[in-house]
Amino acid sequence: MTYCLGIKVRGGLVAIADTRITAGTEMYSNKKVSVHEVGKHSLFIMTAGLRSVRDKSITYFNRMTEEQGVTFDYMFEAVNAFGDMLRKVAKEDKEMLKSEGYNFNLHSIIGGQMSKDDEHKLFLVFPEGNWIEINEGLRFQIIGNSNYGKPLLNRGLTYETSLEDAIKLGFLSFDATQVSATDVDYPIDVIVYQKNSFHLIEHRLEKEEMESISKQWTSLLKESMNNLNDGWVQNIMDKSLISQEQ
Repeated sequence: MTYCLGIKVRGGLVAIADTRITAGTEMYSNKKVSVHEVGKHSLFIMTAGLRSVRDKSITYFNRMTEEQGVTFDYMFEAVNAFGDMLRKVAKEDKEMLKSEGYNFNLHSIIGGQMSKDDEHKLFLVFPEGNWIEINEGLRFQIIGNSNYGKPLLNRGLTYETSLEDAIKLGFLSFDATQVSATDVDYPIDVIVYQKNSFHLIEHRLEKEEMESISKQWTSLLKESMNNLNDGWVQNIMDKSLISQEQ
């Protein structure tokens, strides 16, 4: 499985991707997010799905932008181009993969800002190559294992959340997934884009350096639970006592 998270707030974009790869009974680490220089600007692509489909689609996209020099004025043009590469791979490999028992599957999150975009953009791309834009209303998107990381983001993330707090919430969302799922793990790659900077910051976090933060968060959760008003709990326990007395 995979954990890839893309966040859009007013101040910019945050992307977090784990590196755990599962192939049958084998597990290893590999990057799931890549940064692509397109002309004077850059964008990132995160993927969840068949690794072979991912690698081939990324290779085709890189060849188009790096070797052929294709550039884009708007992010949606870049997303359309990646969708075209995805459909090309589907045309070449879908039936073969199906014959081997694999479904053609690749979900992608693409983010950045091109020269004519009025703001930073974030997109979710489906295996068929079509897409939706992650906007102020949606705020974030998770591809891969989304069961454990969504509640915290739904409660804590708004469009006005600062970029710094978005990074914190993104990590805690990953942490909730990592402690609950064996197929999501460190190291994690973090991409940060500040609005109108036209520059992506890329950083890798290792388990050892984040272990103290994870433990601190666990302690804070326990402390919050202890401080939670428990009058309603006592009402339940009182009913239990009354039932026993009767």
